[in-house]
Amino acid sequence: MLLKTFGWSFAVTALGLVAAVFYGGWTAFGIVAILSILEISLSFDNAVVNAGILKKMNAFWQKIFLTIGILIAVFGMRLVFPVVIVAISAQLGPIEAVDLALTDKDRYQELVTDAHPSIAAFGGMFLLMIFLDFIFEDRDIKWLAWLERPLAKLGKVDMLSVCIALIVLLVSAITFGAHAHQHGGAHADKAETVLLAGIAGLITYMIVGGLSGYFEDKLEEEEEREHEEEEAAARTGKPKSAVKLAGKAAFFMFLYLEVLDASFSFDGVIGAFAITNDIVLMALGLGIGAMYVRSLTVYLVRQGTLDDYVYLEHGAHYAIGALSIILLVTIQYEIHEVITGLVGVALIAWSFWSSVRRNRALAAAGGDGDQEKAEVSSGV
Repeated sequence: MLLKTFGWSFAVTALGLVAAVFYGGWTAFGIVAILSILEISLSFDNAVVNAGILKKMNAFWQKIFLTIGILIAVFGMRLVFPVVIVAISAQLGPIEAVDLALTDKDRYQELVTDAHPSIAAFGGMFLLMIFLDFIFEDRDIKWLAWLERPLAKLGKVDMLSVCIALIVLLVSAITFGAHAHQHGGAHADKAETVLLAGIAGLITYMIVGGLSGYFEDKLEEEEEREHEEEEAAARTGKPKSAVKLAGKAAFFMFLYLEVLDASFSFDGVIGAFAITNDIVLMALGLGIGAMYVRSLTVYLVRQGTLDDYVYLEHGAHYAIGALSIILLVTIQYEIHEVITGLVGVALIAWSFWSSVRRNRALAAAGGDGDQEKAEVSSGV
């Protein structure tokens, strides 16, 4: 099971590390290895959240996620995305941008760093919306019940998450603009760009998330209706319709997953520049890390880990919330990647330990009927 799920990751690791040695010797080997670990540590929460979505998809779409999805993740976000950012910010053609990335690495890094406020605003807003929609939803299972119960009540207010996200963006843009003007920085004229990038992130979330949610709801309705017809022994060609609908639902969930992965990868791509500004080494290292995140997502789904450790999904969403705030703060201030990685790992580790304690408490109480007592016993 382990080899089947992680086989491609192991193969890509071997090929990537060998390619690094041929490209730049043992120094390049070390850099690629460090970048791989960086990507995995920063994106572990991504795998947990992805697993929550992927478990709703069939084996075919899980395979698409691991094949076509990884091509988009590795080549799209880890290789093409930084080049596109440079092309847009420096007003260069794609070929000129690639040439700059390979020949003038210092200038390339400078241009990507210059575009960071816009990247952080887009990714920060997309991730913030995911977090807000999660904590404002009334769930049967609550991790930090003292916090989640009142927030679930607040969540009944229409469009509250959008209003909060826009307020956060507005404060970020105004603060950034005021700070830049005060210190005469290079970003003095970019407060408006930050605002527009943040709104673009919000719109992207609402379109992609809205479509995937819509088709998911339609799929559930269709499955429910089909189940009723089965009980009444009156099935009349419905399975064909359901398969077609499942395809639409799965497609939009796949699209949602790819945008989610793109937002998660922003911190990895930007953080990689702290280690190297060589685009080839970045693509190799981050690509290897992305493969493990993909494999880990599928592993969590097939092992049913999210069902066994029910607070893991909560911990991952709190990590998303922390990452979104960190991204928005980095518009103005520099935060070390180690802090970003540790925050996510700490929250997931805490949620895992809480899940273990809950399972023990349930076992001691003699079953699922005493869930409330289990939550109290698990210390949450």
